[in-house]
Amino acid sequence: MNPAAKLAYERELLLATQAEAAGELRVAFEHLERAHILGQRSTRAHVRAHWRMLRLGIRMRSRQEIVGQVTRIVAALVITRIWVPVGNTGGSNVSATKPMPIPENLRGMLEDERR
Repeated sequence: MNPAAKLAYERELLLATQAEAAGELRVAFEHLERAHILGQRSTRAHVRAHWRMLRLGIRMRSRQEIVGQVTRIVAALVITRIWVPVGNTGGSNVSATKPMPIPENLRGMLEDERR
């Protein structure tokens, strides 16, 4: 992960932690989705984002999110080095294999990673 993407990834995880502590679980999940987009090309960062989503899914008592994240963690461990659906937000509310548009404010940080 390039330095700008790594810094933004860590910032999104921190913002997710702060939002979760404030009881703003949906906002926390949105930050984890952004972290997922930023880190999905690194196996470690990719799995970490899904792990945090799983923990939040448990806290939200969302069976769909829990099951979805368990399968995504396994897939991230096995497939990240081969292929990722670029821009995918990582939540169980979207197909795990669907590429998605990268938000404009994250694109520049990921340009070097796509080459």
